[in-house]
Amino acid sequence: MAKYLTPEGLEKLKKELRYLTDVKRKEISEKIRHTASQGDLKENAGYDEAKNEQGFVEGRIKELSQILAQAEVISAKDKGRVELGVKVCLECDGKKEKFQIVGPEEADIIRGKISFKSPLGEALLKRKKGEKVKIKTPDGAREYKITGIE
Repeated sequence: MAKYLTPEGLEKLKKELRYLTDVKRKEISEKIRHTASQGDLKENAGYDEAKNEQGFVEGRIKELSQILAQAEVISAKDKGRVELGVKVCLECDGKKEKFQIVGPEEADIIRGKISFKSPLGEALLKRKKGEKVKIKTPDGAREYKITGIE
């Protein structure tokens, strides 16, 4: 299944993978070597911690490798409607917000990137400027008006 990424998102994941494989692996290997030399491994908390960290990093490397192998770079083609890669300007209760529609692997609400699989992202897809969408939230139903598509 394709993993949809913006060009920036693809580069960010590639950079993280390079860091983990080229830098972090070596750091953890050295930490394991160092802590293993400190005595009985059964009672060596530093060694256990380093092995746990190694497991986490190796899992993340595997995850990133799989995402990148399935990556499909997106770029907005039609600025007339909401699709992957576009930035959408919204208004809700007098408050204006802007979000970029991205794949789940790249979603980051703090940076204004929402997944097309999120309730809001899903409701916005294929809509045009001026349209309104309603979504259910834990705080109740909310209505958003699309004020612009970039």
